[in-house]
Amino acid sequence: MALLNFGGVEENVVTREEFPLDKARELLKDETIAIIGYGVQGPGQALNLRDNGFNVIIGQRSPSPTYDKAVADGWVPGETLFSIEEAAQKGTIIQYLLSDAAQIAVWPTLKPHLTAGKSLYFSHGFGITYKERTGIVPPADIDVILAAPKGSGTSLRRLFLAGKGLNSSFAIFQDATGNARDKVIALGIGIGSGYLFETTFKKEVYSDLTGERGTLMGAIQGLFAAQYDLLRSKGHTPSEAFNETVEEATESLYPLIAENGMDWMYANCSTTAQRGALDWWKKFRDATRPVFEELYNSVETGNEAQLSIDSNSQEDYRVKLEKELEELRESEMWRAGRTVRGLRPQNK
Repeated sequence: MALLNFGGVEENVVTREEFPLDKARELLKDETIAIIGYGVQGPGQALNLRDNGFNVIIGQRSPSPTYDKAVADGWVPGETLFSIEEAAQKGTIIQYLLSDAAQIAVWPTLKPHLTAGKSLYFSHGFGITYKERTGIVPPADIDVILAAPKGSGTSLRRLFLAGKGLNSSFAIFQDATGNARDKVIALGIGIGSGYLFETTFKKEVYSDLTGERGTLMGAIQGLFAAQYDLLRSKGHTPSEAFNETVEEATESLYPLIAENGMDWMYANCSTTAQRGALDWWKKFRDATRPVFEELYNSVETGNEAQLSIDSNSQEDYRVKLEKELEELRESEMWRAGRTVRGLRPQNK
């Protein structure tokens, strides 16, 4: 492992240079990787592993839109595409990539196929960390490992096709074979990770749930909505409010942050913008820190997990979800966004 310095804190990470793809392929040459679920993470990880030369099969219920997607992606029924039960039986490494709710529902079906020496792989620590709530308790004679890309399966695939990588965390919950560490690192390299950093199942789910509800999705939507609504209330047009709130952020400034960091982005903006940002960022930090404290506490106590389990298990969950998404989609801000995106030169 490489020892890197992150702002004065040293951390062990695994890079592609020290654990090359050829080493990963050799380590897993006798393994059959069964991807259970072809929804959010499944396609990206499965296709990247297949393209990297690993032996991959898919387990997906049929009929379903995701089964049809798997066929469209080149997985062959009866050869590389099977029912969940058959794929789990055939697989030596079972990548459990269903949604958290589906993992709970399918667990009684999957567990009988987790025979001694197999590996159970997650990309989210939810099911194991909250096992008292989910009922997901693996047998003691299998490896239980995690590799969690820091982004969606779509992003993982896009970056892979562009010759890049999405960083991932990895963790070991149970090492029954003595080879769990090398195995999970090889899988992390195989799915196309940029580099891998070590964590635990608990830390992964705590940081992930906080991030999703915070700066990755929830807080960003909240900030966007607050600024957009304010500008509109002060007489600014939808186009102006959207461009100044979202479009400039996502199309111009955020890519600069990704390229070289926040300080570099500041340095490449006007001095007026620099001054204002430097004067105001701590006010926003201080205003939102109590909300993040409340959020992390809700994650740590298991309240967020229980809310998710309770809502996802309701028969009309999908109907309610679509209604909430429709409300978001049809808000003036995101209707303005559709119009603005349609006016981008590359979309004409």
